[in-house]
Amino acid sequence: MTGSFLTDRAAELDAADPLAHHRTLFLGTDGDAIRSYLDGNSLGRPLATTADSLASFVTDQWGGRLIRGWDEGWLVLPEQIGDQLGRVVLGAAAGQCIVADSTSVLLYKLARAAVAERPERTEIIVDRDNFPTDRFLVEGIARERGLSLRWIDVASDGGVTPADVAAAVGPRTALVLLSHVAYRSGFIADVPAITRIAHDAGALVLWDLSHSVGSVPAELDAWDVDYAAGCSYKYLNGGPGAPAWAYVAKRHLATLDQPILGWLGSADPFAMGSAYQPADGIRRLVSGTPPIIGMLAMRDMITLIEEVGMAAVRRKSELLTSFAVEAVDRILAPHGVVIASPRAASERGSHITIDHPAFTGMVPELWQDGIVPDYRNPNGIRLGLSPLSTSFGEVAVAINTIAERLASPRQRAAGE
Repeated sequence: MTGSFLTDRAAELDAADPLAHHRTLFLGTDGDAIRSYLDGNSLGRPLATTADSLASFVTDQWGGRLIRGWDEGWLVLPEQIGDQLGRVVLGAAAGQCIVADSTSVLLYKLARAAVAERPERTEIIVDRDNFPTDRFLVEGIARERGLSLRWIDVASDGGVTPADVAAAVGPRTALVLLSHVAYRSGFIADVPAITRIAHDAGALVLWDLSHSVGSVPAELDAWDVDYAAGCSYKYLNGGPGAPAWAYVAKRHLATLDQPILGWLGSADPFAMGSAYQPADGIRRLVSGTPPIIGMLAMRDMITLIEEVGMAAVRRKSELLTSFAVEAVDRILAPHGVVIASPRAASERGSHITIDHPAFTGMVPELWQDGIVPDYRNPNGIRLGLSPLSTSFGEVAVAINTIAERLASPRQRAAGE
């Protein structure tokens, strides 16, 4: 596959793509400044409708209704959008999902609640290649609660398997914290099998869905998941700093003991009572005032995903990553580039990682050239392929440009 053939093949795939027209719904896809945006797994493009909905909110609701807006619908938005997310993307029945806080804060709340549910147990299991926040949080919780950590070591191009978890869990395990899709490799964990193994050992499981929600279908209820959380600024296109979401299985809601007690998570917030009494249901996970503006863009994207259907989104994701893998094998592998992600489409999320020693210095140059992937240590470029906003043509442009740079004498020297 030559560079020109890759371009032609991408054009054919875009022409045959039944979801291609959705790309025009996103801002910036028709500009020349960004020739190839392959970092939607870090920050998704904004929808054009979001620009309108945010402007309308500022003018009509914030500006027009002012404080009355809280009584006219703002206060229930976190649960309404949570239920919509659960129905469309997460496979969760109503009353178990809510939008609030950041991913870090929600993961902390849920992890602390989980270990509180197992007070007689003294161990948390986490893998060493999990996202830094996940690892740092449980290290802190272990110090706070006098617990110990059991680490699972995994290959950088893979992820945690059921066998890994089976070898680690035991009668002391309180909580297993893992990611549905590995942030580095894109490996998809077997959530139902791992959850079942942890439950058989008497432990609870907290799943981080930050790198899967909106691109890989989930069935949290059917998988018997205990707790889950994730961000909304990647495949849910909520924008920079958009609030995160959390899932708590119905069976745990009545006893949920989260550590950050705030007025809005109390049974009667406006009573301004002297003692804390938790709210019934998922709202007891809330602490402070909801970030209303930040969740509006997220709602727009969930609505689009509902229109398209998660099954179609997943099919497009698999086609995009398969095309990227084929292109890397044909065009970049001769330059020494290695794929550090699963090769089977069913085993990876919507991004792949490719490794080469020259990538450390190349990424800033690619950005200047309008090619925008992201870099992950020690020497990986991560190609994030958002199913509804990324074209096959963008993948071809990026791969061809990387090949051209690797062929230059200066880049060859940098990789030696």
